Amino acid sequence: MPPPRKRETALRHRLAELRGPDVPAKALDARALAALAANPGCERRAILDGAGVNKTTLASALGAPSAFGQSQFALTRGNAFEARVKSDGGAELLRLVHEKLDPGAEPPSGVQVPDLTAIGPEGRTARTALALREATAAGAWALLDHPMLALDVAGSPAFLEPDAVVVHPDGGWTVVEIKSFPMLDGSADPAKVGAAARQAAVYVLALEEVAARLDPAPRVRHHVLLVCPKDFSNLPAASAVDIRKQRAVTARQLTRLTRLEDIADALPEGTCFSPDLPVEDLTAAVESVPATYAPECLSACELAFHCRDRSRTAGAVTSLGRSVRAELGGLTTVEDVLAAARGEAGDPDDPAVAALRRAAELRAEALGTAGFAVAGGAAR
Repeated sequence: MPPPRKRETALRHRLAELRGPDVPAKALDARALAALAANPGCERRAILDGAGVNKTTLASALGAPSAFGQSQFALTRGNAFEARVKSDGGAELLRLVHEKLDPGAEPPSGVQVPDLTAIGPEGRTARTALALREATAAGAWALLDHPMLALDVAGSPAFLEPDAVVVHPDGGWTVVEIKSFPMLDGSADPAKVGAAARQAAVYVLALEEVAARLDPAPRVRHHVLLVCPKDFSNLPAASAVDIRKQRAVTARQLTRLTRLEDIADALPEGTCFSPDLPVEDLTAAVESVPATYAPECLSACELAFHCRDRSRTAGAVTSLGRSVRAELGGLTTVEDVLAAARGEAGDPDDPAVAALRRAAELRAEALGTAGFAVAGGAAR
């Protein structure tokens, strides 16, 4: 068995081959990780994200471009708001952390803002870990602006960059998420808050790995601070968000991901996802990796339109939603479902088949009754 370092180097080389020669890797961020954890059975997304494939470019090359992602206007607005929140050495941000999460602590003053610059993601990750250790030992407020964290995902490291991490005087660590959607009358869009919570849960998991290497291990708080514009202004408002549920679900789903080595080893020799390949070859490469499409992918994955078209062409019931798929048991295609409902196929003792046949009988009975009523009305 090769030593771990050689195995890791071999995996990185293999992933680079899958990405394509001279194609730069796209970093796997927390947003993508949260979406990946929500659909752990999709090997296609796992290997593409693990290899650093730009799925937006890939979708366009396949002829199924997606509008998924933030607009440039939203990114510019978000960056401007984040700069506003962190201005003056992060004084306002620390005030909000103190008010919402740690009112019993001494009010922040003279906050430490350590320099986290280093060469490469590995260097920045090591520098962040050192800054966290030093700030924790100091026993005072500290603000880490855009730290770099690492999280093992299916056997490959993912480097993550939260908006901020705050170290409390008691040594606890808090993740801060800064978003550009508004907080109206003290509350924000629940769907957007949920997405932010899932993203923050990824950061918390990565922080817990850093904390576990320290003795004693600092407490990573499971309440994160969500900072948004107040009403329609550029003033910050904040809310404490409990992400314990999202953290547990994300941790469980990430452990279910098939290891990237296993997925890569199962691919045909010479498989490559370079967008420069002919469409036929690129399509064959993408289709060589099993996908698990569901309607939820439309809001989370750049390849969703391509996978939806393939799912519909194959008549897969997953295109109708995960809940429908779960109810149908071993019936995986719409054709199988219809045949079972008509009594042409399927085990009569299967609860799903029995339910489909009963539903078909009720439908026929209802249509027959309606037809009789219409005919009777016409006769009169």
